[in-house]
Amino acid sequence: MRTAIRDTGETIITAVVIFLVLQGTTQSFLIEGSSMEPRLVQGERLLVNRFVYTQSPFSLFGDAAYLFGGPERGDIVVFHPPTGSSTDFVKRIIGLPGDVIDLDGESVYVNGEKTGWVDRTTARRHENYPVTVPPGEYFVLGDNRRVSVDSRNWGFVAADAIVGRAWAVYWPITELHLFG
Repeated sequence: MRTAIRDTGETIITAVVIFLVLQGTTQSFLIEGSSMEPRLVQGERLLVNRFVYTQSPFSLFGDAAYLFGGPERGDIVVFHPPTGSSTDFVKRIIGLPGDVIDLDGESVYVNGEKTGWVDRTTARRHENYPVTVPPGEYFVLGDNRRVSVDSRNWGFVAADAIVGRAWAVYWPITELHLFG
């Protein structure tokens, strides 16, 4: 009888620890809208890795230093939008701090090189291009650029506004896939 109680207790403690670790490192996110089509479709559920962009407590002079590597060009991220909306957004990082971003009304150029993440036209929302991404900020775009509200509308996303990187689509189960 004691062995059964001990085994049950160990199982419960292990389950609680696993639950707490998952709660602290991942977040579920519901795709709303079509700004990331065809990669992410409305109604899909996404797991977001909140741990991957953990900032080091030993950052020098206020610069963001990351324990496991910071956001990279091409990452799909969830972030608190600079618009003040209470709903988080999901977009693709196009520009890193220091990058020069240019739009010609059709393509996106990063540091003078044409990007190829999505081949849909990218309209300018203003004429102030090229722009340089400031330190500690990122330039993000939706993949479906004809309908996306993104950095072309409200500017850059601060590093501390990024919740995490897309890890996997888990629902509907038929659309299950991991991001690299």
